[in-house]
Amino acid sequence: MTIKTSKKTAVDVNAIRRLIKKHKKNDLMFAALGMFVIASLTITLIILFLDLVLDGYPKFTLDFFTNFPSRRAARAGILSAWVGSSLVLLVTFFVAVPLGIAAGIYLEEYAKKNWISDIIEINVSNLAGVPSIIYGLLALGLFVYSFGLGQSILTAGLTLALLMLPIVIVSTREAIRAIPIHIREAAYAVGATKWQVVLHHVVQYSYGGILTGVIIGMARAIGETAPVITIGALTFIAFLPPSPVSIDPPFLNFAWLNAGFTVLPIQMFNWISRPQHAFHINAAATGAVIIILTAMMNGFAIKLRYNVRKKIKW
Repeated sequence: MTIKTSKKTAVDVNAIRRLIKKHKKNDLMFAALGMFVIASLTITLIILFLDLVLDGYPKFTLDFFTNFPSRRAARAGILSAWVGSSLVLLVTFFVAVPLGIAAGIYLEEYAKKNWISDIIEINVSNLAGVPSIIYGLLALGLFVYSFGLGQSILTAGLTLALLMLPIVIVSTREAIRAIPIHIREAAYAVGATKWQVVLHHVVQYSYGGILTGVIIGMARAIGETAPVITIGALTFIAFLPPSPVSIDPPFLNFAWLNAGFTVLPIQMFNWISRPQHAFHINAAATGAVIIILTAMMNGFAIKLRYNVRKKIKW
């Protein structure tokens, strides 16, 4: 009887070893396949980017950034486009970031866990994946026609803020969820209120993840074309909006919010649609600028998150 049990045990052990070996082999094959796909996509992206840079390299001069668009390709620049993009992103930042962070904190720390909060959470997550053209159509009917804001920088900023808001909310909630519960319990143990715990502990420890989501959202907004085209952004503009800062008190000027505008993706679209090859060179240079700005913002987000995590000791 003992011999039979030993043989059965030996057979079971061998079967388990073969099963483990098979699973390890499958894991290795899956990892190799994943690395191959990632490497292929990365190499393809690098090749396309280098091709874009080589095509637009002759236009990487100071005049290209300080000249207005022109019907002559040699004199055309992106001054009005990058100024317009900066002002639109300024509105987007001041609208989406406070609302998104506040909404994320409320939903995660204060909202009661019931069917209403579940519906809100599902809808916020779904909105993060809605195509950008839908936001453009929504903004066209809401901001342009219903509110009468017109085809202005304010309208474009609010449109991109709607696009960015779900990203900020989701990233804020995920950053807050990553905070260990014992930090909250320790703060409550010394007599801190709910608001003090959230403000001085939860937000302080999670602000790295929150800012990472904000920067990634801004990086997405800078390259969006469909929403701003839908609300009627200009494709050719040879003037700058009024300056946001004035020399007279109160030293702020809000007339620029109602000014016409264009942005870098639209300027690129305008040039690439023309038949002359010289304009295609301008478009390639503009595309390279957009990609470089997006890569820099994403790189800054990764660096920021790394520095914050390195400083935090749970």
